[in-house]
Amino acid sequence: MYCRSNDERLRRSFLGLDFANPVGLAAGFDKDGKYFHAMSALGFGFIELGTVTPKGQDGNPLPRLFRLPPDQGLINRMGFNNDGVDALVERLKKGKPAGVVIGGNIGKNKVTPNEEAADDYVKCFEALFPWVDYFVVNVSSPNTPNLRALQDREPLTKLLSLLQSKNQVKQAPKPILLKIAPDLTEGQLDDILAIVQDTKIDGVIATNTTISRAGLKTSDSEIESIGNGGLSGAPVRNRSTEVIRYLYEKSNKKLFIIGVGGIVTPEDALEKLDAGAALLQVYSGLVYEGPSMIKRINKAILEGS
Repeated sequence: MYCRSNDERLRRSFLGLDFANPVGLAAGFDKDGKYFHAMSALGFGFIELGTVTPKGQDGNPLPRLFRLPPDQGLINRMGFNNDGVDALVERLKKGKPAGVVIGGNIGKNKVTPNEEAADDYVKCFEALFPWVDYFVVNVSSPNTPNLRALQDREPLTKLLSLLQSKNQVKQAPKPILLKIAPDLTEGQLDDILAIVQDTKIDGVIATNTTISRAGLKTSDSEIESIGNGGLSGAPVRNRSTEVIRYLYEKSNKKLFIIGVGGIVTPEDALEKLDAGAALLQVYSGLVYEGPSMIKRINKAILEGS
């Protein structure tokens, strides 16, 4: 059923882009650009592809995705499994759905040492530049060894500055956003704000999955048997909202934020917007609630406006 939420009152303009509505599909669902035409028909205002790496890689061993029904959560340790950036570009060349903003979420290959990570991000940036509307730099996945170390102030500033130098020489530079983890301390979040200001990137996506297992209804034995991975869905909702609110308030309400993490109900979505998010993304909630949640969220936004 084609049900794009295209009520004019839902339209949003940010970063020089026109969004049909504020509800987007988070990265991770369609890493390789195989499904974005079908997903656009569900009513998303924007779709983020990736995380994509320069070379295709298998990701972590199976099983690597686990449902936690009592918690409406997921644990994943996918490990950036994808076909590589060239394969994604070939699919994007076939055309994009009209009226849907497309983002490119970029990362590094598992075998690339952090000292050479910037080269991987630049390769993905240059390859995707003609084909996506905005970029997201993913240094916050817990499933690639040592990736989160790139969130530290010095390496992150260098990485984002390099990407901006490549971006600003383009005839029409594109928005660059940073996806951050929910597990950062207030001091680290303050560093993020300083880095955004110093590098002049366009904003952040808050937040990725968490390594915390606090407060789960699922039994400890089951959680232990699942093992490592990033936790998403309802359990990360509160922390994600806290991070959004902290960044928004500390930036004097100037920081552009896409809110993601634990959006299952329309109320969850409104909570993120109230905290300071300009746009929203969903993924795990879609698994539990189905595609109709997009329409329900947009309806709640209209009723609350």
